Amino acid sequence: MSRIGKQPVVIPKGVTVTCAPDKVSVKGPKGELHLRLRAEVKVAIVDNQIRISSIDQERETRAFQGTARALLANMVTGVSQGYEKKLEISGVGYQATLEGKNLSLALGFNKPRKFPIPQTVIVEVPNPTTIMIKGADKQQVGVVAAAIRKLRKPEPYKGKGIKYSTETVKRKAGKAFASGATA
Repeated sequence: MSRIGKQPVVIPKGVTVTCAPDKVSVKGPKGELHLRLRAEVKVAIVDNQIRISSIDQERETRAFQGTARALLANMVTGVSQGYEKKLEISGVGYQATLEGKNLSLALGFNKPRKFPIPQTVIVEVPNPTTIMIKGADKQQVGVVAAAIRKLRKPEPYKGKGIKYSTETVKRKAGKAFASGATA
């Protein structure tokens, strides 16, 4: 049996979970999320806990059980506490501003890059060099953060670009002069 799939998911106060044979809905203060279940996985709510079981003990079925449990745990955490990613911008003149439903990024190109913000996440710009992405869906928050970072990844020589706040950019040495040459 899947070690992760065996563990129940505790439902915190303020969160309601409804089960249908092929779908689970989780609703809380931060939003509402839905998960379509595979036929190999069964979900039951017992004593304020979500219990996930598989129909047999095949290796693939146990993997689906563990995946379903992890997704449901992320959904419960998302609707109760939410998820957030913080991006930092570094470089002379590099900055971000919010323009309605778009994020405008000055990243050293001839025009600012416009990034449309999806409705599933909230984007905040507390200062011109910091971007906060918040939402209930862990996957959506990660996808939006990765898409913004992809617009200008940090380069290894000066570290200019967009990086996660927890990321460390591996720096390289610049050009080295050949011995005997003058600067």
